[in-house]
Amino acid sequence: MENKIELTRPLIMGHGRDGRCLYDPEAKQELVKACLQPGVSIAKTALHHGINANLLRKWISQSHHLRRSITVNHSALPAFAPVMTLSTANSVGSSLNMALPNGVKLELQAVSVTDVLLLLNTLATLPCSVSKPI
Repeated sequence: MENKIELTRPLIMGHGRDGRCLYDPEAKQELVKACLQPGVSIAKTALHHGINANLLRKWISQSHHLRRSITVNHSALPAFAPVMTLSTANSVGSSLNMALPNGVKLELQAVSVTDVLLLLNTLATLPCSVSKPI
């Protein structure tokens, strides 16, 4: 079974002063993603694209480590957000309605500014599963 992987962009962008190749990060990711498919030979793929198979394996390993560091351990997260009681003193006659992209809806009726600040500060301390390191 022969799988020749064609990239959408050139892998080699140029050469550094020391003569080493400079690789396009998006093309590298595309190549790594293609190598993770069943039945794809890393050695043949590397040879086809003119790079060393050990270098391609290194990129694959780095990709695995990056994915592991981004993955959130969901079992360590609390099942529910903490329940807070809001004071009824100094309430204003306004309401706050929010709908988050994940479908969560929040409706607050007649809340004070201090209670909203308390709620927002508490929410800001919770981990977010879609956060990515910079």
